[in-house]
Amino acid sequence: MYDVIVIGAGPGGMTAALYASRSDLSVLVIERGAPGGQLMNTAEVENYPGFNTILGPDLAMKMYENSSNFGATHTYGNVTRIENEGTIKKVYCDEEVYEAKAVVIASGSDHRKIGIKGEEEYAGRGVSYCAVCDGAFFKDRHLYVIGGGDSAVEEGMYLTQFASKVTIVHRRDELRAQKILQDRAFKNEKVDFLWNKVPVEFTGDDKKITGITLKDTKTDEVSQVEADGVFVYVGLDPLTEPFKDLGITTEEGWITTNNRMETAIPGIYAIGDVRDTVLRQIATAVGDGSIAGQEVYKYITALQD
Repeated sequence: MYDVIVIGAGPGGMTAALYASRSDLSVLVIERGAPGGQLMNTAEVENYPGFNTILGPDLAMKMYENSSNFGATHTYGNVTRIENEGTIKKVYCDEEVYEAKAVVIASGSDHRKIGIKGEEEYAGRGVSYCAVCDGAFFKDRHLYVIGGGDSAVEEGMYLTQFASKVTIVHRRDELRAQKILQDRAFKNEKVDFLWNKVPVEFTGDDKKITGITLKDTKTDEVSQVEADGVFVYVGLDPLTEPFKDLGITTEEGWITTNNRMETAIPGIYAIGDVRDTVLRQIATAVGDGSIAGQEVYKYITALQD
């Protein structure tokens, strides 16, 4: 029996574990893979206080080391569901069942798939969702990035250190990314743009992707381009499937909380990218985690009174 189980070891989850364990609570953190969440897929972080710039995996490791300073335990596994039994929560994880007085859901989000023909077939064979993971495999190649937000532009810029050319494909005629990121992309000689275009099919041979079929969003005209690789950044989907039976998610799957990170179920909290909120950044996840860690302490203390 733990005081609190934290599901997910991204910035939010690790901060919640730090605050809860520092309050002398017994804490178990369950993570699917290496600690860090989306940080592990991020090249350079420039908007986190305390660092002019830092690599995402390096920041993740610093947070992991800090989160364990006060005794939080980490384990690996896939959480499949939570059972709410009043003051006891049962967390089902692979073949194990863990019990706790409170649960913090910090399961995060995953890159959204486009859902077009060839995407699944060529995933890992030229179609990627992680520039940091796969960019080095495309040295001196012409790469395409699908999307127009911060992630698309940031990761597109990162890819220019490997690629001969990076073309950003966006469904509109202007980017949604922050202006500072747009300015850098427009000034980079290796970066080009295709406006008002959406991919409708990824094509290739039996080994790898070789091209993209594009449709013009204004004229519906269809065209083909050759591509050595494609990186997709079209948004995020919450990783909340194991929690939908609890009745705490929106139709889109995000978890609704109040400003104390409390869900509709006493003793269950949600933080970070998984939460129904207006901004999903490292700093906001850390803020959510600190609030949840403190609120969990108050909740468990009240149970003991």
